[in-house]
Amino acid sequence: MPINQTETNLHAITVTIAYLEKQEGSDEKILQKLKEERTNLLKKLRVLE
Repeated sequence: MPINQTETNLHAITVTIAYLEKQEGSDEKILQKLKEERTNLLKKLRVLE
């Protein structure tokens, strides 16, 4: 369960990425931008350095 806005955003982006990866014909540019944003949030939460 997310406890702050950053974690809530991270959760939403992760679920969206998983959904789009299952769909055929997903826009790769959007998927790449979501993955970049997920990486930025993980760095902000100090999960990735």
